[in-house]
Amino acid sequence: MRNIAIAIHGGAGTITEATLTAAQDKAYRAALKEAVEAGHQVLAGGGTALEAVEHAVTNLEDSPLFNAGKGAVFTKEGKHEMDAAIMCGKTLEAGAVAGVRSIRNPIKLARTVLEHSDHVLLSGYGAEEFARTYQLAFESEEYFFNSFRYKQWAEVRDSNIFLLDHTKKIDEKFGTVGAVAVDMNGDIAAATSTGGMTNKNYNRIGDSPLIGAGTYANNATCAISCTGHGEFFMRAVVAHDVSCLMAYKGYTLQQACDEVVMQKLVKLGGEGGLIAVSAAGDIALPFNTEGMYRAFKKNNDAAQVGIYKEM
Repeated sequence: MRNIAIAIHGGAGTITEATLTAAQDKAYRAALKEAVEAGHQVLAGGGTALEAVEHAVTNLEDSPLFNAGKGAVFTKEGKHEMDAAIMCGKTLEAGAVAGVRSIRNPIKLARTVLEHSDHVLLSGYGAEEFARTYQLAFESEEYFFNSFRYKQWAEVRDSNIFLLDHTKKIDEKFGTVGAVAVDMNGDIAAATSTGGMTNKNYNRIGDSPLIGAGTYANNATCAISCTGHGEFFMRAVVAHDVSCLMAYKGYTLQQACDEVVMQKLVKLGGEGGLIAVSAAGDIALPFNTEGMYRAFKKNNDAAQVGIYKEM
């Protein structure tokens, strides 16, 4: 019998026991467990890896705890601009959106692009028009308002400083959500969604919607979803680089992930992490920061949830 497995992340950065209250720790763990269980339920019911990662990421987008969907951060203009991508490892088909506003679940729009468009990446107004064509859900500004996110933005909105997420240090905050999975047929998929950087300007786009940088899936190697300082992940083409090490050098999933995250990225000055799964059901969750919100579930094993370096 083939292995089924799913892994998710909710961002990486300077996340330590000292930075979270007991109540926050409990809330994050509960949200991560709910999302990974939701995705695993799809797999256990015979659903595809593509369906599972979309379902898990939708769950995370609907939570105000994470910087994606409902929890997306504020831009320089006090708005919300979201990016997302999804990729099928069996066919190498992919769909992505960038800089979209008011879309309740950007990952659903990315999936719609994959299935109903000849394109891979749509942005801004055009992506929103595409969403209307396929009757995807839109929400008002009030839906995306979060007092914690607003406070983050209010502290820097009159400056040229931009903030990432999940730390007290201005230049080390990384907020994104993602999922990778392998289904009963041995097919794999990856999905990533983000609200980007607090106070970002000029319609900045990160690595999350870029196939090969923040998101990638190929049945022959692995499925990857990244979280970190996007500019470094773009320059290093992180997601595809992991796949290449497996394809061309014969690295195991863990070896390839460690080489890219713990060696290559560190040398560039890039911080963050990723989640990965292979068609055989192997899982890797490397990060070079102090913490990464993460969870995984394989076959009928209990779901494992982590925040700090405890697993």
